[in-house]
Amino acid sequence: MKRRAFYLLALSITLGVGAAWVANRWVQTRLSPDVAQADTESVVIAALRVPYGTEIEPRHMKVVTMPAGTVPESAFRAAEDVKGMVAKQEVLAGEILVQDRFAEHLGGSTLAALIDPDYRAITLRVNDVVGVGGFLLPGNRVDVLSSRMVNKRAQTETILKDIKVLAVDQRADMGDNEPVVVRAVTLEVSPKESEILVGAREEGSIQLALRNPSAIDAPVRIVEEVKPKPAAQKPRPRRTYSPTVEIIRGTDVAKKKVTG
Repeated sequence: MKRRAFYLLALSITLGVGAAWVANRWVQTRLSPDVAQADTESVVIAALRVPYGTEIEPRHMKVVTMPAGTVPESAFRAAEDVKGMVAKQEVLAGEILVQDRFAEHLGGSTLAALIDPDYRAITLRVNDVVGVGGFLLPGNRVDVLSSRMVNKRAQTETILKDIKVLAVDQRADMGDNEPVVVRAVTLEVSPKESEILVGAREEGSIQLALRNPSAIDAPVRIVEEVKPKPAAQKPRPRRTYSPTVEIIRGTDVAKKKVTG
């Protein structure tokens, strides 16, 4: 009995040591650099809040690892890929940095990088009334109204619709979202719209109207004016003239029609 107990004890120890060795090998394999790198991906996230129009610096970002397959395809994988670019939208701390939300900065002011390649930036001098009481912020959309005197009467019309506000004064970020009276507003317009805007500014005064971001203008319906056709005129009766002959007899003068 003692020998049998000894054999069982030895077998238990052997099996325990073997199980511990197998478990240790499995853990070491899972923690090896090659396996860890295969199961995770590097991605760049915002280390702090990045305001709209800010040029990205090293302090704005950090690189973390995430499980493979969970990282968006357009995400930046290395900090060098996004360094020096300009934020087209506000980015919150901890957000993954994706390519669609940044623009390449090729020089000059950061505002130039935020302008669509087919558009231009035009700055208007405004006051507290024209600037919608200071409630305009970068990223808002506005309509532009033009007023001018025509025949001694004021005529006002909407000349541009759904125009993006790029900056107010020299600020391109939304700041604390509090109303601030500004002196200048920079708008993003097409080359043709810039001509209309400058012409209207020279002819009269400009007023900005703040839009709701979700507002959609109804399609403009052009109704052709149907003019009534002129009434058919009745042909005038033709007058016929018969030649006359004067007959003078002494002091008497008489006229007589000649018939054919």
